[in-house]
Amino acid sequence: MSKIQRQLLAWVVLASALQMGTVAAQSIPETETTPKLFSSATLSSATSVVVDKTESLINNAMQLIGVRYRWGGNTPQSGLDCSGFVRYVFNDTFGFLLPRKSAQMSKVGLEITKEELRPGDLVFFNTMRHAFSHVGIYVGDNKFIHAPSRGKSIRVDDMTKTYWDKRYNGARRLDSVQGFDVMTEEQRQQLLIDFQDRLDKTGRL
Repeated sequence: MSKIQRQLLAWVVLASALQMGTVAAQSIPETETTPKLFSSATLSSATSVVVDKTESLINNAMQLIGVRYRWGGNTPQSGLDCSGFVRYVFNDTFGFLLPRKSAQMSKVGLEITKEELRPGDLVFFNTMRHAFSHVGIYVGDNKFIHAPSRGKSIRVDDMTKTYWDKRYNGARRLDSVQGFDVMTEEQRQQLLIDFQDRLDKTGRL
């Protein structure tokens, strides 16, 4: 990724983080005193951490632009499908493994609305006549990065385009910068079952 692309990416992530901070500040009634826990210094520090980690995630994803699509692919060298791409980027950035299939990913984390989207969130689409059959990573400004389909390569697309807008299924926030604690115990158990089932059938995750 070029220096200009990196700078543009940093501005998108920073703008999104600052916008979230502004909304949060506006939601506090004027008659209430802001708790010391949320001092300007603390907020600035927290925002910086979120921006840094989100930028790392998006930057790692952008580095894979041009990698060829390969159904079932798990590495950039062999090629990546949509869920393999997302799984690889999150593991490379944060060191944890997501479920292998996009439908399984759609059950992890917190469900959010399109209006709440921020860089790093997962966005899902119905591209194979069943819900959550495609997944990508939101990068801001209505754009997302993903591994499209056979014969194509990882790229950034516009969610407002008719094709994607009609097929949009929803979004999830993993809150990886907070330690991935948004998973419920039921989700953790199901994830373990899915992993074991895949190991039994294929010998790999």
